[in-house]
Amino acid sequence: MNETFDFVIVGSGGGSMCAALLLRAAGRSVVILEKSELVGGTTATSGGVMWIPDNRFMQSAGIRDSADDALNYLDAVAGEFPAPAGSTHERRRAYVEQAPQMLDFLVSQGIRLRRIPAWPDYYAAPGESVPGRCVVSELYDLNQLGDWKAKLRPGFLPLPMNLDEAMEMPLLKRASSAKKTMLRVVGRTLADRFRKRQRVATGQALQAQMLNAAVKAGADIRVNSAVTQLIVEGNRVTGVVTKKDGSEWRIGARLGVLVNAGGFARNQRMLDRHIPDTSADWSNVIAEDTGDLIEEGARIGAALAQMDERIGMPVAFPPGKPKATMGSDVAKPHCITVDQSGVRYMNEAGSSVEYCRRMLERNRQSPAVPSWMVFDSQYINTYMLAGSMAGPKKPQAWFDEKFLRKADTLDALATACSMDAATLRACVERFNEFARRGRDDDFHRGEHVYEQWQGDPLRESKSLGALEQGPFYAMQIFPGDVSTCGGLVTDTDARVLRPDGSVIEGLYATGTSTASVMGKVEPGAGGSVGPSFTWGYVAARHALAASATATASSTD
Repeated sequence: MNETFDFVIVGSGGGSMCAALLLRAAGRSVVILEKSELVGGTTATSGGVMWIPDNRFMQSAGIRDSADDALNYLDAVAGEFPAPAGSTHERRRAYVEQAPQMLDFLVSQGIRLRRIPAWPDYYAAPGESVPGRCVVSELYDLNQLGDWKAKLRPGFLPLPMNLDEAMEMPLLKRASSAKKTMLRVVGRTLADRFRKRQRVATGQALQAQMLNAAVKAGADIRVNSAVTQLIVEGNRVTGVVTKKDGSEWRIGARLGVLVNAGGFARNQRMLDRHIPDTSADWSNVIAEDTGDLIEEGARIGAALAQMDERIGMPVAFPPGKPKATMGSDVAKPHCITVDQSGVRYMNEAGSSVEYCRRMLERNRQSPAVPSWMVFDSQYINTYMLAGSMAGPKKPQAWFDEKFLRKADTLDALATACSMDAATLRACVERFNEFARRGRDDDFHRGEHVYEQWQGDPLRESKSLGALEQGPFYAMQIFPGDVSTCGGLVTDTDARVLRPDGSVIEGLYATGTSTASVMGKVEPGAGGSVGPSFTWGYVAARHALAASATATASSTD
């Protein structure tokens, strides 16, 4: 080895920083190796939401929850998997019990967090939480990072605006509460300029806090340090191979190696093998999410599982702009989703994971990738669309490049989209009848509280609305993602397992490098970030406990 640390961490996502903080609090040496030039991983670019059952913020707000309720819910929605799998009953129990403890540890380390006031769980099942189990970062001043500020990966909302405040912005022209929120944010922005602060929110704020805490705690964090190999001696992983000044550099790990290097959503070769008919171009994750360490784990004998599913997020591709996430756009009244023949085939208002799964399933029967989002003038006049404000005035390039199709009648719209006019007209008429009666007999859209939360809070019928006012519009929707569900199989201590269930000593994993404890679903917002932090915390605790046991045994 060229050098040795107590613990080596591959990747700089949320779980990495959490593990580093715990190990440094115990006086152990830690190095975090990030292959890109920026720290924070996909966590920094995300909403930074953590799904944490029975957390301290729910308790302080008087919201009833328990580990048993959360476990019943996970068991109901995630289902059963053949061994080996990352989503077992035992792993789910470990998660719901350890996640609140992880959160308490972060708070003890000075990480400032808060609860989203309302974000319902995604599924109707025993143990679901209607208020939600979502925890996010408080606003954070990037200037506190000093020189590290330039090395933090940017987020998607670089304003002093909380995520729940940002969710109010589509109502800006219609609700006085949204106007008040906007004024509050403007005042906050002006105050920050006066005080020379640069406060941000979402995942960027979360990772800024974690980075600052890890640096102050003495963690060694290195960028441009891709790990190319796990070093195995006997039955144990003892270190990693990386690069330093262009040459191979071997780093030893006394207590263990933690893999938190992302999933494989940006690796088209792996997608073609495990999740056919999907594209890396549709993904919302960072470019470095290429599955390198998943494949390296498999090379040394690790079990892989749940590789055939993604954490879906519908996307669209506005000309001249980054791809637009369409998770809530497709759930609003006065719109439906149809396949390329014009047939409606799903509940558009459910979770984004289910939306994308249904699209891919439909595509095996009838061309549905991409599908068409079809809507009327009531929709375009009322709701934001692909990041644009409400109103029919859209960039001319949207029409010129046929990103947005427009026609005076449904028949003409069908022709513009190469759909059968009679089929589309029949589907719209059927949906309109459901909307007028207030009940979707085909797919039960709007019957669950989350589907209503996704819709229009200012309407009595929050999810259903007829498509009856021309002109009519259509837009292509693709089944994107916010990472993959499969990877290295780990146990209740975050240790990586072989196909026969035996432990690869010295190797731990967390985040989307692992087979998710949630199985192939997302139970609520934060179903990947929460586990990343939690299993990083669990891995660090186990490594410290194993070291203490070994020391005691050698002393005896």
